[in-house]
Amino acid sequence: MPICVFDIYPDGTATVPTDTNLTGPGAYRWWHFDLTDEMLEPWARENLHDIPAGSLVQKQTRPRCDQFTGGLILNLRGINMNEGQAADEMVSVRMFIESDLLITVRRKRVFALEAIRRLAEAQNAPPSPAVFLEDLVGRLTRRVQEHVEGIDEQTEFFEVDLEDKDTPMPRELPEIRRSVIRLRRYLDPQRAALSKLAALDIPLIPENSQLELHEQANSALIAVEELDELRDRLVSVQEEHDVHVAQRQARHGYVLSVAAALFLPLGFITGLFGVNVAGMPGIHSPWAFAFLCLGIFVLAVLMFALLRKLRWI
Repeated sequence: MPICVFDIYPDGTATVPTDTNLTGPGAYRWWHFDLTDEMLEPWARENLHDIPAGSLVQKQTRPRCDQFTGGLILNLRGINMNEGQAADEMVSVRMFIESDLLITVRRKRVFALEAIRRLAEAQNAPPSPAVFLEDLVGRLTRRVQEHVEGIDEQTEFFEVDLEDKDTPMPRELPEIRRSVIRLRRYLDPQRAALSKLAALDIPLIPENSQLELHEQANSALIAVEELDELRDRLVSVQEEHDVHVAQRQARHGYVLSVAAALFLPLGFITGLFGVNVAGMPGIHSPWAFAFLCLGIFVLAVLMFALLRKLRWI
């Protein structure tokens, strides 16, 4: 069973049909399904050509826009706003559109479609399939832009933190980098699909709708370009943190090396004089230990002066 079915009229009013015909008396009939519905595939195979039917029931999809006779096969992606799920695990919308028919299929809840459904229930639905597309694409694109802006703010915060070289690398930085990569993976083909949609010269999409879809395609392009920039900026942030870590490690290793250079001869002398065998000088002198300490101190000063002269410290 579909999630909802509406007959939508040119004035935006909507009624729930009582018949099971594919189209109705309104400007168009909107069928909205869940992909997990076991009745979806038999219904699609029975009422549609195999090509659009297959596109609606595919388990895995990517953004696409293809003409089919007088209709349109369209797959789009949106930000996942479902509670407890990652935003970059984007939700998909599968569509088949004709002049008097619009079928949408979703796998996870798509809030943009839910908003349009509420408009239909409030008797303020998009009056034509082209306006429906304008509304849906606009909502999906705006949410993408908002999410990308949020990532941009986080990236700016990371960049400001770089002013303090002792600030550790943010734990969420690798995950944000992966999120940007996943988003771009879906949004780049979506940009291409929207550009193709806006360029279509078919009666289904009148000129005024084409202009609006051109704007949405341009917004999608801007979002992809921003993701490219964010990816590079995040790589730069991580590289600078790596450089700072390497510099600290090198500095600590340098200090340890200098200390080892200072104490190596001192350790040799103390080890030599610690040998517990007969014949060691100063064994019977009460001043021997003081002379040994003094000699070690003088040697340490000489070693320090030598390292300074060699510019090791």
